[in-house]
Amino acid sequence: MTTQTILPVESEALRALSESNNEPGWLTEQRLEALKLASGLALPKLEKQKIERWNVSEYGTYKASEAIASLEDVPASIKDLVKDQAEGSLVIQRNSGTVYSKISADLAAKGVIFTDLATAVREHSDLVKPYLNTAVKPDEHSLAALHAALWNGGVFLYVPKNVKIEVPLQAVLLTDDASATFAPHVLVVAEANSSVTYVDNYVSGELSSPVFHNGVVEVFVKAGAKVRFASVHQLSTSVTDVSFRRAVVENDGSIEWIVGEMNNGDTASNTMTVLNGNGSSSDSKVIAVGSGSQKLNYTTQARHFGKNTPSQMITRAVMREEASAIINGITKIEKGATKADGQQTEKVLMLSPKARGDANPILLIDEDDVTAGHAASVGQVNVEQIHYLMSRGINRTDAERLIIYGFLAPVVADIPLEALRTQLQSLIERKLGQ
Repeated sequence: MTTQTILPVESEALRALSESNNEPGWLTEQRLEALKLASGLALPKLEKQKIERWNVSEYGTYKASEAIASLEDVPASIKDLVKDQAEGSLVIQRNSGTVYSKISADLAAKGVIFTDLATAVREHSDLVKPYLNTAVKPDEHSLAALHAALWNGGVFLYVPKNVKIEVPLQAVLLTDDASATFAPHVLVVAEANSSVTYVDNYVSGELSSPVFHNGVVEVFVKAGAKVRFASVHQLSTSVTDVSFRRAVVENDGSIEWIVGEMNNGDTASNTMTVLNGNGSSSDSKVIAVGSGSQKLNYTTQARHFGKNTPSQMITRAVMREEASAIINGITKIEKGATKADGQQTEKVLMLSPKARGDANPILLIDEDDVTAGHAASVGQVNVEQIHYLMSRGINRTDAERLIIYGFLAPVVADIPLEALRTQLQSLIERKLGQ
């Protein structure tokens, strides 16, 4: 039976909003079609959790955001994240819209485009239209359709052929008005033989009532291109965070995902790489810390279509207090994807008797000439390790901290960005109450 979705906005109001924002006609129609689709689609299915019990309806309403002239004027909640970005390329979204956008003159001269997506659809429609909502399609489920109808602000990054960017491009996406829609869409297109590192942070300020973040990321990696995509989510208990990330990789291209799930509210994310091209590759690293009564659901996927395509997925999660997590790893090797190699590891460490963790490695293989493997573990902190460290003069709190850091270290140490490693370390300490 099809579940009826209650729409947060009427079609005529959506059309009027799109037109008032001077969006091109094709986007207005795309939004309206997605809204129509949403009414007949069900919510996405989460493994062993019921998303319909979550807050997935508090969209708020679209509110125009006032631009800031200088980074000195940014809200206090994100000052530390942007304090060193005065000379760099940076996009800041606050609630429904972008308040700051800057790209260095050097990158602009090379043809790089780094701006908010709302501006890009008006000024670079020919580059946006072929890709928008084609990796995460609106007809997949009601949340994908509603996102396609209601997305706002967001980020557009375009890297021309053969352009190699050495310095990371950064974005900060902030929600601090519970009555405003917060549904950014991030779209990255890396042309042939280009390379880029993109880093974003999702942050919340003081919120008077619940907020639902329905976010989508689409990354298109052309032949021989290399994209490193890093994202840290540190939203408060008032925010329910559902994020769908997807990369489509062509011949000899590569995508590296680095995801830090440090939210305090219920969270579901799906990070998928589609390896279409021969020799394409994917490396996904996900770190998560759950606390309180959080319900967490993380899925990492790799779909192999091309030949000689390696994929690696590593997820490590620490659960404390009464937090519960479902960790899914899915490797799908399609018929014809010879010499594919899919490897995955999921590990959950529980710090409390009431914490729960479930690791589900899944291999779906339709081709014989391939390599695939998985490892999964769920367990409590090793009491013998704690006693050993305490026998060496270390107190129990510090002993547990060392064990936790040792558990996360293989992933954290492999992150090639020093600033991101430092930030994640700080967030881990905060979430663990240390």
